[in-house]
Amino acid sequence: MEHWNMTDLTAKPISPLSNCTVDTSYRFTFYQVSYSVIFLLGLVTNSLALRRLCLSSCTMNSTAIYVVSLSTADLFFVISLPLRIYYYHQKARITFILKYICLYGGIFFLVCIAVDRYFAVVHPLASTLRRRRVARVVSGGIWCLVLGLSVGLPLLQSLATRQNQPCLLDPSLQHHRTIILVALGIVLGSFLLPTLILLYSYCRVLRVLNQPRHRCRSHRRGRQHTLRVIYWVLGVFLLCFLPYHINLLGYTLTHMELLPHCGLAKVTKAVHPVVLSLASFNCCLNPIIYYFSSSLSQNLPESVMFSQFTQALPR
Repeated sequence: MEHWNMTDLTAKPISPLSNCTVDTSYRFTFYQVSYSVIFLLGLVTNSLALRRLCLSSCTMNSTAIYVVSLSTADLFFVISLPLRIYYYHQKARITFILKYICLYGGIFFLVCIAVDRYFAVVHPLASTLRRRRVARVVSGGIWCLVLGLSVGLPLLQSLATRQNQPCLLDPSLQHHRTIILVALGIVLGSFLLPTLILLYSYCRVLRVLNQPRHRCRSHRRGRQHTLRVIYWVLGVFLLCFLPYHINLLGYTLTHMELLPHCGLAKVTKAVHPVVLSLASFNCCLNPIIYYFSSSLSQNLPESVMFSQFTQALPR
């Protein structure tokens, strides 16, 4: 589905895009540099976040359980980056699985945190849905779902590809086109549905927080902190993931000649390494948002700041 998973139609003279080429040789160096930075920064921030959460004396509530799962997904993603750098083609299927487990696992757990905040603020009496047992079951279900999707897509692809090119699909073949479109639909659905849920949850939370009873002076500091965290989470989520999925859609449609536009084909192919690295960088931003979005963190020592970790989550 991505540009290294499909043979190049532009090399075929029968294609209307046969003369539409763009030099993307820079992408290998770009990936090495960007993934190295993400690896170093993400390893430090997520290891620290996971360690502090696990050693925290605070009660492991539902939000903290989702954050542990999110940090675990981010940490697995970071650890998989060296494999993607050094075994870019040789282990294409393995790197594909690791990428989607961690990328969409992170998306789903961000949504879980948003939904958890939704029930805490909008429906505070629905405490049953925020029990630790429910959070553990939901987290386990998400891990199973992401694992199934991430393994299922490469298995579906392997049924049609040749043994000597196990990671390449030919868009000129009808059964390959079907597989590509099915995979694209699954990937886009795995982004669009969580995005709608996240936007709905935080919009409802914002609506409650804007009520007069939450604007009083006694609630002002907590309200401002909560609003700041919500805006940061929404901004980072959309900034990191939206460009990648829009570009993936455009690239796939042009590459399969469902949208034979040379300019769009060049742009989507050229910027793909950039938007993919931007999506990957989300794993570094999540811990930074949790730690430093609070104005309290600037004045409190580290031990106190981390003791307030679960209170500094997206609320």
